[in-house]
Amino acid sequence: MAAVTPREELSELVGADDPAPGLWSSVDSGRMAELVPELPALAMEQDPIHRHKDVLAHTIAVVAKAPNDLVVRLAALFHDIGKPRTRSYEHGGVTFRHHEEVGARMTRKRLAALEFGAGIVGDVSELVRLSGRFKGYADGWSDSAVRRYARDAGGLLGRLNQLVRSDCTTRHRHKEAELHRQIDDLERRIAELAAADQRAAERPQIDGGAVMARLGIGPGPQVGAALAWLLELKRTEGELEPGDLHARLDRWWAENFAENSAETSGRP
Repeated sequence: MAAVTPREELSELVGADDPAPGLWSSVDSGRMAELVPELPALAMEQDPIHRHKDVLAHTIAVVAKAPNDLVVRLAALFHDIGKPRTRSYEHGGVTFRHHEEVGARMTRKRLAALEFGAGIVGDVSELVRLSGRFKGYADGWSDSAVRRYARDAGGLLGRLNQLVRSDCTTRHRHKEAELHRQIDDLERRIAELAAADQRAAERPQIDGGAVMARLGIGPGPQVGAALAWLLELKRTEGELEPGDLHARLDRWWAENFAENSAETSGRP
């Protein structure tokens, strides 16, 4: 029988129905120091947010709360891995600035050494990098900030939100409920904005009034034809600079309604 590889061993540990006992056993036995040497060091860090526990205890609790998805469980295991390297003491407190970016690089290196596939390495390290993005949502995000969060997460959006939900290990149920309410609200706004953007994508870049003003024509079927052409142009080429759009519209008009070309040839 082939020996279990370190990659398989770690996958089995985080993939257990309840991963906490196995993870603690691997830490206590010293095996985790061989699999992921960076992890036991988290026991020395006191997280100022989770004051009742060290970062290692918090990390294992997050893994245990995460859905049994290898990518999410590994991201939970590594999400605070950069804290020891970014620890700083300021104004009588401890900070871990940019630990997500540092942790993402450490995660990529460690998972590659364990011979995980490129897809898993990329997804897990990206989740670690994005794991702190939700902070500050309760203070109020603009629609552009919500769009940026969703855009940066891309295909990992669902998993990122699962990780954020799992990262709440407070003993106070009302605080946990409030965090989940905030994530629910974020997901609702993302869906609403995506629907609005989809509707906007199905409209020409300029409306009928702008078409008539540009071409010097009144209401009629020619305006409808111009709007249909403009919508197809947007679908195929996306948003254009106003000057380019106007020039393209002028050319289309001249080519399709020759009798009107003289009226538009001198238009700026």
